[in-house]
Amino acid sequence: MDTLLFNTRDELIRVSLRHVVYFEADGNYTQIFFENGQKATILYSLVKLESLLDEKLRGKKQPFIRIGKRYIINSACVFQINTLLQKLVLTNFDTSNVFTLSVSKDALKSLKDLFIQK
Repeated sequence: MDTLLFNTRDELIRVSLRHVVYFEADGNYTQIFFENGQKATILYSLVKLESLLDEKLRGKKQPFIRIGKRYIINSACVFQINTLLQKLVLTNFDTSNVFTLSVSKDALKSLKDLFIQK
């Protein structure tokens, strides 16, 4: 599976994309949430990360989808899309970890339409 390396002066973070549930924007930083509950912070904006993912996964099935301004999610982890409550529930189904995100109705409607078209 594809791996990203984020190397700074003080640390190296190795990210196996297979284990990522979602990425969340935090200013110039991005929080990475893993299926086992771990979390990492990298000094990459979500826009820069999205470009890196596109480059890394070029020519392959792209599992990551940009949702609104704050999130890039692993589409394989989508469990529930509730547009009325503006809620997106993600899980990998192998662990007991469940992630609930607050997402705009428009972004959720677009995501729902994307899944229905598949």
